[in-house]
Amino acid sequence: MKQLINKCIMAGVIALSACQTPGKGTDEIIGKNNPEIINGLMTPEVLMSFGRVSGAELSPDKQKILFGVTYVSVPENKSNRELFVMNVDGSDKQQITHTSKSEQNAVWLNGGEQIAFLTSESGSSQIWIMNADGSNRKQITDMGKGIDGFSVSPDGKKIVFIQNVKYGKRSVDVYPDLPKATGRIIDDLMYKHWDEWVEEIPHPFIADFNGKEIMNISDILEGQPYEAPMKPFGGIEDFAWTSDSKKIAYTCRKKTGKAYALSTNSDIYLYDIESKTDKNLTEGMMGYDTNPRISPDGRYMAWMSMERDGYESDKNRLFVMNLTTGEKQYLTDKFDYSLDVLQWGTDNNTLFFICAYKGTEQIFRIDRITKQITLVTEGDYDYASICPVSNDLLITQRHSLSMPDEIYSINIPEKKVSELSFENKEILEKLNMGKVEGRWIGTTDNKKMLTWIVYPPHFDPNKKYPTLLYCQGGPQSPVTQFWSYRWNLQIMAANGYIVVAPNRRGLYGFGQEWLEQISGDYGGQCMLDYFSAIDTVKQERYVDADHLGAVGASFGGYSVYWLAGHHNKRFKAFIAHAGIFNTEQQYVETEEMWFANWDLGGPFWDKNNPVAQRSYANSPHKFVDKWDTPILVSHGERDYRILASQGMAAYDAAMLRGIPAELLIFPDENHWVAQPQNAVLWQRVFFRWLDHWLKPESTNKK
Repeated sequence: MKQLINKCIMAGVIALSACQTPGKGTDEIIGKNNPEIINGLMTPEVLMSFGRVSGAELSPDKQKILFGVTYVSVPENKSNRELFVMNVDGSDKQQITHTSKSEQNAVWLNGGEQIAFLTSESGSSQIWIMNADGSNRKQITDMGKGIDGFSVSPDGKKIVFIQNVKYGKRSVDVYPDLPKATGRIIDDLMYKHWDEWVEEIPHPFIADFNGKEIMNISDILEGQPYEAPMKPFGGIEDFAWTSDSKKIAYTCRKKTGKAYALSTNSDIYLYDIESKTDKNLTEGMMGYDTNPRISPDGRYMAWMSMERDGYESDKNRLFVMNLTTGEKQYLTDKFDYSLDVLQWGTDNNTLFFICAYKGTEQIFRIDRITKQITLVTEGDYDYASICPVSNDLLITQRHSLSMPDEIYSINIPEKKVSELSFENKEILEKLNMGKVEGRWIGTTDNKKMLTWIVYPPHFDPNKKYPTLLYCQGGPQSPVTQFWSYRWNLQIMAANGYIVVAPNRRGLYGFGQEWLEQISGDYGGQCMLDYFSAIDTVKQERYVDADHLGAVGASFGGYSVYWLAGHHNKRFKAFIAHAGIFNTEQQYVETEEMWFANWDLGGPFWDKNNPVAQRSYANSPHKFVDKWDTPILVSHGERDYRILASQGMAAYDAAMLRGIPAELLIFPDENHWVAQPQNAVLWQRVFFRWLDHWLKPESTNKK
C-alpha cells in the first residue's frame, strides 16, 4: 500500500498523541520514562518507554534544531509530546515545553526568535506562538473545528492551515424532523475510509498573519467537495510556498465518490493568493503526483510522480518543472528505485531524496542538470528525513531494527555520521539487542533474496531456538531496517525466538521487476519466497525445525492465512492481524477500489479475466479444509481498510474445524493498535500464544 507500513510505523507517534483528552486542567505531565529492565531484555513495557523523536526543523540561521519527543504512559493510556532545541552539533540540548497537552507541527517564526506550534491546551487544536526559549505562550487562532496542520509563508505574513469541512448530507438534512436519527443515507462510494465514516474532509485555508493573530481567512477549495491534503496519510507536507509568498502549490485528487474510489490520479495545483485561482501543473500525468518542493530561488518545483492511474505502489519518480516555462524534467528515468522523501539542497541544482535500497532506506543526492545520482549514506540503517544545513551537511533522523529514531548529522565529504539527540541512550545501554544479520537466500526461480535474521540476545549456536517467519504487509512495503512499536523484531528475539524476515517478491528496494511481480499473484512467487526463506534457515543446527511459527499483519495476515492451507506441516503456530481471509469478500468490502483492482486484478464476477480469477482461486478461505495448525487472529473493529469481519470469519472457520484458535478483537482500534494499553495487551497475547505452542518446556498456559 504505497510503502504504507513504514509510514505507519512513524505515524504511530501521531496516533498516540490523539489518545489525549482535550481541555483545560492540571493533568499530570507525561515525561521521560525510566523502565525497569531485567536481564537486559526488551519487554512490552520497555518498548513503550522509548522517547519517540520526530519533526526536526532547522532554524533560519541554521544554528539550531527544533524537534519533538513523544512520551507514553501505559497506566494513563495516553501520550504527551514535548519540544526541544539544541545546537546543530547536538550541544546545549534544552527542553522548552513542560505541558500535558502535546505540542505538534512546531516551526520557527520571526527569524528564529519565536516558535509557532499546535496544541489543544485551550480545548481544541489551535496555533500558538512562544519565544524560542518556550516562554510567553500565546494562542493566535480560535477555529471552531480545530486545526490539523499549518505552514507559514517565507515572508512570515501568511499562513496556510488545514481544517475539516462538512462533506455530503446527514439524515437530518433530508428529514429535519428526525434530529436524533442515527442512520446514514448513502448513495455513492467512498463513504468510509480507513477508520472513519467520511462526513468531513480536510480543506486548506489561507490567512493573513501579523505576528499576533490571523485575519482575512479564505478556503482555497471553497464550495468544492475535494480533500487537500489527501487522506489518510497526507499532511502539511503536501503544500509548498513559492519564494515570494504569493502562491502555494498543493496536492489534490479532484474526484469524489466512485471516481475517487477507483483512481489514484492526483495532481499538483498552483494557487494564486491574490486572484484566488489555481492552475493544474501536472495535468495529463495520470498517477499519484505528490510532495511539491519549491527550489530556493523559486524558479523550479520538484515533486514525486507515479505513472499509472490505479497503481498506488508504482515507481515514485522524481520530476522537476520550470515554473516560468512549464518545462518538465524526469530526473530518475535511469534509476530503478522509488522515492520516499524529497528535499532541495541549498542551491537550485541539488536535490536529496530517500528511497528503499536493498533492504534499507538510504539518502541519495542528484544533480538537476546532469541527472547524476550519488549514494550519500550506507550501512544497515533507515534514514527518515532530510534537512540540509548545506549541500555538504545534513540533519536527519535515523533508526534501525535495533534502535528507535534519533537525530543525526551527516558530513558528506568526510562520510561522517554523528548522533545528536541521544534521547534513548539510557534505555539502550541497559538492553541486550539480538544480532541482526542480512543473508541472501536463493529462491525457487534462481534469484537472490535479502532476508534479515534477528537472533536472540546471548545467542548460543549450540542451543536450538524456536523460529518465526515474519510476513510483511503492504503488500509492497519493504522489509528495511525499520523500527516498530508493535511489530518489533527485537522484542520477538528477546522472547527467545530467531526471526526470519524475507524481502519476498513485491517489495520496494530491489528494482521494479521484483516489486511488480506480486500484483495479481498473491498466492504465487511471493509465497514460494517465504518457503525458501524458512526452509533455508531451518537447516541451521540452532533452529528448532519442529517449532516454527509464522506471523504477520495486513498482507502479512493474508500470507499467514494462505500459509495455513499450504505449509505442509512446516509450522506449529500462526498469528494473523488485520489480514484478508476471503478475497471475494474483500473486493466488495474495502474502500480504495483502485487497490483491489490493481493488486487482485479486478472483480471476482469478471469470469473472462484470468488474472482476477487466479487471485480469487488463491483466496485463503478456499483452503480451510487443509488447516491443521493453531492460529491466533487479531483485528480492530474500526478497520475499514480490511474489515474486522475478515478476522472473525477466519477465527470462526478455525473453530468450526476444531483447530485451536483464539481471537483478539479491539472495538476501538483501526488497521493498527495505537492505544498504549491495547498495544501492551497485544504483545502479551502475542507471546503467550507463541510460547504455548512453540516452547514445549514453557509453563505458560493458553
